[in-house]
Amino acid sequence: MKKIQEIIVVEGKSDTSRLRDCLGDVDTIETNGSALSEETKDRIKVAQEKRGVIIFTDPDFNGNRLRTIIQQVVPNAKQAFLPRAQAVPKKSDGSLGIEHASDADIKKALESVYSMNDINFQKYDQGDMVDLKLIGDVDSKIRREYVGQQLKIGYTNAKQFLNRLNMFQIDPLVLRQVVNNFDKGKSHDTK
Repeated sequence: MKKIQEIIVVEGKSDTSRLRDCLGDVDTIETNGSALSEETKDRIKVAQEKRGVIIFTDPDFNGNRLRTIIQQVVPNAKQAFLPRAQAVPKKSDGSLGIEHASDADIKKALESVYSMNDINFQKYDQGDMVDLKLIGDVDSKIRREYVGQQLKIGYTNAKQFLNRLNMFQIDPLVLRQVVNNFDKGKSHDTK
């Protein structure tokens, strides 16, 4: 993996330490938990202007909350997502986090960053979510988890999932194909 030029925004010291163990020379900004100070917001803005930023928070409630706040500060920041299953601690007494992921999973997440672009994009709405059974179906939560993992946009609740589909301008054909793959796999499971 080539050296990452952008500054990676993470939640804490253990994330920075883990990224340096995995990637070597990498620069980070730590949010130091779920409270994002004005000083840290300003540092993130400067980082985006100078070198670019990759948001790489934990795949849990606080990580998603921080990601949303950071996106408001730097809307064009690149984003990397780690699936929940890859962030589980070896001991059951810890919380989900980047620090628990394997080198391969961290590298894959950072090689699959999303960034905003200027293409003409038709936004998704609630109706699309219902049509694709991403809400309102008995398997909606599992379907969103699968789709989020396949598209590398992470798992979240329905409202935030809709926001991510729009934010990352996910191609409707790609989204439909991933949903169809889920449905095909599910039909094989019931046979």
